[in-house]
Amino acid sequence: MIIGLTGGIATGKSTVTGMLRERGIPVIDADQIAREVVEPGKPAYEAIVRHFGRDILLPDKTLNRRRLGEIVFSDEAERQKLNAIVHPEVRRVMLMEAKAAEQNGAPVVFMDIPLLFESRLQHMVDKIAVVYAPPEMQLARMMERDELDEEQAKKRLRAQLPIEQKKQEADFLIDNSRTREETARQVDEMLAALGVERRS
Repeated sequence: MIIGLTGGIATGKSTVTGMLRERGIPVIDADQIAREVVEPGKPAYEAIVRHFGRDILLPDKTLNRRRLGEIVFSDEAERQKLNAIVHPEVRRVMLMEAKAAEQNGAPVVFMDIPLLFESRLQHMVDKIAVVYAPPEMQLARMMERDELDEEQAKKRLRAQLPIEQKKQEADFLIDNSRTREETARQVDEMLAALGVERRS
């Protein structure tokens, strides 16, 4: 069974993926794969450079993520163009890794997909777990973590579906606005509901 794990910016999804991994549950990380598929020499990298030009490269020829981020967060058409290059490649690798985990006997695999709803990837998963934190907490965490001012942080939040909307679509909801212990308890309850034994 494949569970899609999603949330919003700074809702604490990485805390939850850490807990799943500690419990021996395989987690396939879309962001990690997205970083790998845009490394120099990979097809997605070549396509990005062709479209956005060499100005978005650092001296070592890797992508200047900050520069690219500035372009795509302020221009919806460019953001869609970037997604059209990167997403199909990421999906291909994720499905390949899920198949491998399954063949290794994993009863359940989590796919950590931050933009699950925005990219309409519900068809890739059997159930959806949403990591939740109230919007005002998202904003505060993001400003602190990414050293953004309020306007920059709000702009990034607006680029995603509101977390309250994602909450409505969840098969499992993990409220990560309280203590770490409280989050861990909810993770264990979700695994129990899925009939998964801890493997670690």
